[in-house]
Amino acid sequence: MNNFFVPGQYEGLTSAQAGEKLRSEGFNSLPSSKPKSFFSIAIKVVREPMFILLVACGSIYMVMGDLREGIILLGFVFVIMGIEFFQEKKTEKALDALKDLASPRALVIRDGVELRIAGIEVVTDDIIIVQEGDRIPADATVLNSINLLVDESLLTGESIPVRKNAWNGVLENIQPGGDDLPFVFSGSMIVQGNGIARVTGTGINTEIGKIGKALQDVKPEPTRLKLEMGSLVRKLTIIAAILCVLVVIGYTLTHGSLLNGFLAAITMAMAILPEEFPVILTVFMALGAWRMSKKKVLTREPAAIETLGSATVLCTDKTGTLTQNKMTVTHLYNGKDFLAVNQKTDLVSEFHEILEFGILSSQVNAFDPMEKAITHLGDFYLKGTDHVHENWEMIKEYPLSRELMAMSRVFSHKGTQERIIATKGAPEAIFDLCHLEKKEKQRLLGAVGLLAKDGLRVLGVAKAKINTKGLPEIQHGFSFDFIGLIGLSDPIRENVSQAVSECYKAGIRVIMITGDYPVTARHIALEIGIQNPEECITGQELQQMTELELREKIRNINVFARVIPEQKLKIVEALKKNNEIVAMTGDGINDAPALKSAHIGIAMGEKGTDVAREAASLVLMDDNFASIVGAIRMGRRIFDNLQKAFGYTFAIHVPIAGLSLIPILLGNFPLILWPVHIVFLELIIDPACSIIFEAEKAEKNIMHRPPKDINTPFFGSRKILFSCMQGLGILITTLVIYFAGLYMGYAEKEVRSMTFITLIIANLAVILTNRSWTENIFRILATRNNAVLWVSGGAISFLAIILNVNFFLVLFQFEKIPLFNILICGLAGLSTITWFEIYKHFKYKSLRALAISSL
Repeated sequence: MNNFFVPGQYEGLTSAQAGEKLRSEGFNSLPSSKPKSFFSIAIKVVREPMFILLVACGSIYMVMGDLREGIILLGFVFVIMGIEFFQEKKTEKALDALKDLASPRALVIRDGVELRIAGIEVVTDDIIIVQEGDRIPADATVLNSINLLVDESLLTGESIPVRKNAWNGVLENIQPGGDDLPFVFSGSMIVQGNGIARVTGTGINTEIGKIGKALQDVKPEPTRLKLEMGSLVRKLTIIAAILCVLVVIGYTLTHGSLLNGFLAAITMAMAILPEEFPVILTVFMALGAWRMSKKKVLTREPAAIETLGSATVLCTDKTGTLTQNKMTVTHLYNGKDFLAVNQKTDLVSEFHEILEFGILSSQVNAFDPMEKAITHLGDFYLKGTDHVHENWEMIKEYPLSRELMAMSRVFSHKGTQERIIATKGAPEAIFDLCHLEKKEKQRLLGAVGLLAKDGLRVLGVAKAKINTKGLPEIQHGFSFDFIGLIGLSDPIRENVSQAVSECYKAGIRVIMITGDYPVTARHIALEIGIQNPEECITGQELQQMTELELREKIRNINVFARVIPEQKLKIVEALKKNNEIVAMTGDGINDAPALKSAHIGIAMGEKGTDVAREAASLVLMDDNFASIVGAIRMGRRIFDNLQKAFGYTFAIHVPIAGLSLIPILLGNFPLILWPVHIVFLELIIDPACSIIFEAEKAEKNIMHRPPKDINTPFFGSRKILFSCMQGLGILITTLVIYFAGLYMGYAEKEVRSMTFITLIIANLAVILTNRSWTENIFRILATRNNAVLWVSGGAISFLAIILNVNFFLVLFQFEKIPLFNILICGLAGLSTITWFEIYKHFKYKSLRALAISSL
């Protein structure tokens, strides 16, 4: 029996040969952007405001004759470059890992067996299997094909697919375009049929490589969050510029030194400018996507991470997502009797024909789980009998279509003109092909219902014979006889019920969309805990509904059955019109419009087509519903931690700006902070923002909160005000120490030392308290975060060195102070978080009480 892949027909390369070719030829990829060098990162740093301000400060110090201070400040440039380099490399590494995961996959034959590999690992002479929905990974020559149509518009600009035939052994490779050629090209898309091809060119040696059309990433549009942050930074920059002018004028008038006035203004600018914002956003998004990939979810669009926390409806397929996609034939029906099948019972002869034609209508080396189950059962019961026809040749295949959910395969006897046709598909389609009378159809539909109510997937099987050479264009041209029904079970994934329950606790509706019968859909929905499982809309009912009717009904309906992929788009659009934030799963070519339309399109990584993957914003690498819920949880965690990082940044910039400005505004008071102090603070702030908060664990109540309103600003005026209140608390405390020190007669440098110690300890305390907005400080300290240990330990150690080494005392304009004073300053710094801890206690105590009362 012939097929596009018969075991033993194509051996392919051996693993050793493929490995050797990969080493000699290199990866099957086109030139892309090179990793950033240290020099390119240095250029990026040079363009940043903080670098310009540091260089300006160092230059002014040198003009004033303070060479040591100038050189030290300029030296800090290299420290900042080091931090920037570390962050860039960490981000780049995460993105490279994601690009490897995101590369198109290829199904190859190696060592005589099918193997799915990354597209970049394909080598010349590989035997590749291409199927509907696949993107071709390399240039290749077709060896065998069935109804193969390819979209080559990427190369030719022509949108009409071209037909492909098997190579005749003579024709030489020519340019893309035109029907009935045996060559397929890298980047083209299979829109129909399947085939086998031998790879002839990879990487830059493909047609797409030769013409220099490198498939580089399109520059994405700025995300909503990036635009919001950009607007905020611009506003703060304008405020900083105005204040700097006032500081220069005020300092010059009160202290009589223009150069020092410029230094004070630059200090003010460094204190106010939130130069950490772009770093936070870049690092969080890249590492967030990398963390999600560890949870089996690949992020194709960064905006999806932002939207995940706002998802209100999750629309999911049944097969392979809610279920294991491991089909087993459990029941057969021959038109009269049912038979429960297991390998411990005999298969009576009355049921042999169902299996015989079920196998004939399936691929020899089946990829579809249902076909695998049918052929597996046939191998067990029929192997070695007259019901297995290895000497029959398949001459034509009629594929499934949206008009007719059935597929037929035509076979010929050697030496005869008789053609045998085997077909299987949706029972309604099979009944239609058999032209059954209404009464008979109703009787058989009753049998279908009995199988479906147990949660079984049901297929109909039929046969036909024809004695002419010519074959009809469509399946309706044959005269089919009904044979029977096959009932297949697909067990529910173990953790699905728990994941569905978690969705409801998080305020997310779960809608199941399936091609199965309503009774099967209801059974599955009830089993996994979907709400209102008894109510269901069928695809036929959906087709007849107006948009307004669907919008009204969909508010309460969570089960859709007998739905074809094209109808998913209608469901998504209705939900969007009801102001829902929709996440939608899909795997086929026809799912692409719905995936593109949904706020969060989720393609299947294992059984999904490349078309679906490219249309989606997320790819589910294990096709597991629980992984989607895990992605939502991770999205909420990233969103929370981003808010904590931005909140901390606002909070700590308030006292820094205040301490830079207030001594000038109040008259002839000694300045507290100079550029060197700001640089030291930045060495704590930068890693705290981008490393400590990014690595923070999720809040315990993260999946017990309603979704975030997508129209609410990420960091609105209320959140800014709240963060500024934290900063104001620190500012007041440090000013109390400052003025108390002056009042008690301490020297200027001693006062500066005490104020700075208070600020550093308050800085570390505000980092710790903002790690969680629900837990108290003691529980936070008990929760491990290695970055906290490194940053806090480094800050305290360096502070101790500054306070005890003469060189640094002079550089920071400090003076040694007694241990008692240091302890007082430390306690003052720690006290700045007291009000926030009290606030957290009472706020979340009331929320917990409310949650308990609602149970």
